[in-house]
Amino acid sequence: MKKVIEPIIYIVSDSVGETADLVTKAAISQFNGSSATLKRFPYVEDYSHIDEVISLAKVTRGLIVYTLVVPEMRHYIFEQAEKENLCAIDLIGPLMDKFQALYGKTPLYEPGLVRKLDEEYFKKVEAIEFAVKYDDGRDPRGILKADIVLVGISRTSKTPLSQYLALKRIKVANVPLVPEVDPPEELFQISAKKCIGLKISPEKLNDIRKERLKSLGLNDQASYANIERIKKEIEYFDKIARKINCKVIDVTHKAVEETANTILDHVQKNINT
Repeated sequence: MKKVIEPIIYIVSDSVGETADLVTKAAISQFNGSSATLKRFPYVEDYSHIDEVISLAKVTRGLIVYTLVVPEMRHYIFEQAEKENLCAIDLIGPLMDKFQALYGKTPLYEPGLVRKLDEEYFKKVEAIEFAVKYDDGRDPRGILKADIVLVGISRTSKTPLSQYLALKRIKVANVPLVPEVDPPEELFQISAKKCIGLKISPEKLNDIRKERLKSLGLNDQASYANIERIKKEIEYFDKIARKINCKVIDVTHKAVEETANTILDHVQKNINT
């Protein structure tokens, strides 16, 4: 029985080479029981790297599979392979050329963009999960891990803001302030720059809380919506905000998006500098 020689496939990429590796393995899997030796050459950035691959492939008569986004690099590896009578398969070039015609604009020709997009996506998911986990003061340990900590009395948009900011890849914990309960010690251990207080007028909050009680089928005359009780809570908030010495945003007439943009501006100026 004739012994089948396992082919050597050189995976060449200007990024990590994961795409070419997966596509090659997917193609091989269609040949039941067949295998190949895959040798990956990632981060190929100059012609000398390509020359090295060509030399190796020439000796082993190996196959070259490449994902290079820079046109000059694609042309070079194709020409060099053709000179040595080697088979070189361009996985991304023809598709990019088609899309260039379709979109009517020039590609960025920047390696690794898919990986960067994936990283951004996972950062967003991580921030959303963080906001859920450390919502409404559930676990004060989140205060120490957060990029931003929102503090305020009930119904000042802490949770919607946390979720909105999470979509911007910011990890947010939020802490409700109640006069009868001491705030967590962690709140005074972080930088005041990371803490944002949310304030609202008593009248506006009174309306919001009454509507909230009605939506739950409860009596809107409960102490939760009592104007004197609300004023007491706001006084308590002012006391804690002064103690923390944090930035305070009046959300009385602001939409969530508007407040979020104010916070993002604060983050840019005071934290990410």
